[in-house]
Amino acid sequence: MACQSGPRVLPILGERDFVNGDTVYHTIPDFEFIDQDSNKVTKADFKGKIYIADFFFTHCPTICPKVTKQMMRLYDKYKSDDRVLLLAHSIDVRNDTVGRLKEYADKLEIKTPKWRLVTGKKEDILGIANQYFSIAKEDSESPGGFDHSGKLILTDKQFRIRAFCDGTDPVSVDNFMKDIDALLLEN
Repeated sequence: MACQSGPRVLPILGERDFVNGDTVYHTIPDFEFIDQDSNKVTKADFKGKIYIADFFFTHCPTICPKVTKQMMRLYDKYKSDDRVLLLAHSIDVRNDTVGRLKEYADKLEIKTPKWRLVTGKKEDILGIANQYFSIAKEDSESPGGFDHSGKLILTDKQFRIRAFCDGTDPVSVDNFMKDIDALLLEN
């Protein structure tokens, strides 16, 4: 008799606390940014959705073009699924103005509100990267002036982190899509 496994269940990542016998998980805090269409973007815009987050900059000479190519795969796969959104945070707030993000989005032929490219205050963007367990910091020694990880981060409807992948690796993203599909079954 073959052993049957149940549906794939993703862990809830990050530290947790126990309050009055209940488990309280790490969640993404409130945020406010501006997207490529000059719209305010807040945590409320993602309420009831799962979303994939990343950190990039438009003139990145190294990993960002690879990560963007993989984000395009996700965009194309989930374009018609209203339960899935994408959120890309520019870590170069000085150069990645709303206008530049709009040009970048137009070049990629992406549409809001499915995929929001956001900018904001430097401390807010770089600070929220830590909340996503990602690396994003200015570094004059790094190509383009920034050190960043290239991670894609999957967040559930409760703003909890459920999975990561290497956004520069198509095989890693293939597995990540399985994580996204599993999370969609969960919700």
